[in-house]
Amino acid sequence: MKVRDLDLSNNPVNAEHAELGLPPLENAVTHANDPGHPVLRVAMWSIVGLLMALSIALASRLFTQPAGGVGGLQLVANALSSTDFWAAVAVGLLAQTVDGALGMAYGITSTSFLLATGSSPAVASASVHIAEVFTTGVSGLAHLKLGNVNRNLFLRLLVPGMLGAASGAWVLSSIDGSAIKPFVSAYLLLMGLYVISKIFRKIRPRGGEPRHVAKLGLFGGFVDAVGGGGWGPVVTTTLVGTGHDPRTTIGSVNLAEFFLTFISAGVFALLIGDENPWATVAGLVLGGLFAAPIAALLTKRLHTKALLALVGSTIVLVSAFNIYRSLA
Repeated sequence: MKVRDLDLSNNPVNAEHAELGLPPLENAVTHANDPGHPVLRVAMWSIVGLLMALSIALASRLFTQPAGGVGGLQLVANALSSTDFWAAVAVGLLAQTVDGALGMAYGITSTSFLLATGSSPAVASASVHIAEVFTTGVSGLAHLKLGNVNRNLFLRLLVPGMLGAASGAWVLSSIDGSAIKPFVSAYLLLMGLYVISKIFRKIRPRGGEPRHVAKLGLFGGFVDAVGGGGWGPVVTTTLVGTGHDPRTTIGSVNLAEFFLTFISAGVFALLIGDENPWATVAGLVLGGLFAAPIAALLTKRLHTKALLALVGSTIVLVSAFNIYRSLA
């Protein structure tokens, strides 16, 4: 899930992605730079420390603090026999296939289908963000190691993005799920239309520092938490789509994404109350593990514009169905 080793060579597919404002495809990168600036070193060790702490906390909670007298192994067995778990596996497989083929849209795809399977907006978004904590962390570390991070852009996105994510998670967790579900579905429908619109866009390269980055980060973090996805389509494609350097833009945005994902996942975990997203989280992660070969096949067989049309249309149709079911 978003663990990308970017191929930045001037090949036909990457040229097509650049024209459409999409990230490059995933491949081995031959250069590597150690993050030398103190700010980037702090970011790197913060990711390592937070991931280790979270792993220990989750393992401790599962095996030493049984819920309702049910031990950790029994919880695993219960998850494997749950329809919610296997539905999440299918959603994770589909969403990660989309993300691997296009370099974007994991969150909005998975949230759209989780809502269609009956999850509340808060549980759907919480599940997606908790599942993404580890993958965005690994992605951020990879971009740091490969020298893909612009320190100034990262810092300009970091705090506004975290504030937006925390605010969005609080809003979504505080409102009745049945009341807000049509609005979340409408947002996802618009994002599907945005994906389709990229087929027709032409990108003109532009130099200079990006403008309105803080506002973009605040808005991107908020809608990402409320809608279960959107940081990549909103922030990355806006910056790359206005002609800024794809390599450092994607690396900086992905590094910032770990911190806002961690914040929103923490807020969701505290506020969603008795609703338990862990089976859904496990399903999303498991399904995503098997998506890479399918994504590679789709990338090889289908034109990028065809993929955009297919994914965008699917998100629009599923979101329209969710709106209809919410209002019926």
